[in-house]
Amino acid sequence: MIFERDFYRRCGVATDKVLLVTGGGRGIGAATARLAAQGGWAVAVNYAANSLAADEVVRAIRAGGGTAISVQADVADEAQVLKMFAHVDSKLGRLTGLVNNAGVVDRAQPVAEQSVARWRRMFDINVIGSMICAREAVRRMGTAHGGAGGSIVNLSSAAARLGSPNEYVDYAAAKAAIDAFTIGLAKEVAPQGIRVNAVRPGLIDTEIHASGGRPNRVEELKAGVPMGRGGTADEVAQLIVWLLSDAASYTTMSLIDVSGAR
Repeated sequence: MIFERDFYRRCGVATDKVLLVTGGGRGIGAATARLAAQGGWAVAVNYAANSLAADEVVRAIRAGGGTAISVQADVADEAQVLKMFAHVDSKLGRLTGLVNNAGVVDRAQPVAEQSVARWRRMFDINVIGSMICAREAVRRMGTAHGGAGGSIVNLSSAAARLGSPNEYVDYAAAKAAIDAFTIGLAKEVAPQGIRVNAVRPGLIDTEIHASGGRPNRVEELKAGVPMGRGGTADEVAQLIVWLLSDAASYTTMSLIDVSGAR
């Protein structure tokens, strides 16, 4: 493992920039992993089940001269998350960046038709999973733990302020929790050199809509976006990677919309 890190250094890889992107095999996560690698980050691409998608992102990064590994974990399972972080430690070194991107939606339903099982899944993955990963990142980045600081970017959603009535009120509530978590954690760890921000995408053209049973949702709703179109994963990734970077050195506790004014 020491040899592997030394090899990366000899090849000019900035291993002091080590990033974990949860749910990094698709959509915004994949776009972020690719763009961050172009900026010199060594990237760990997390996936829960789709290893092929994550491995394809890793291959693309390596083909471009970057450093990347794929790593499996269901972020809602603490034991799996601990194993994932240990793997990243051993392969890439001490973490300095985390993008909490892993998340789920469900079928569009009014609250009266939703089940407790659905709510538990929604919060276990979207909220508790992000909190577990953030905790482990703080334990590596924080100066109180021997780290040199770092940056955490949480994926929230414009749904947190829109509420998503008759569709995804539970998802909106989970993302509102992410907003509150971002604010509190940012204040808590700022003295340890860690910045914590959240990005709130609006109507973005990714695979997540198909997983909720509405693959054409962006096309159906784009007329309600003042800019007249849905956004792209790459447009969201640009903001995430900026927040990870030193260019955003005085930016923390921010909730930033990427929504075309929706």
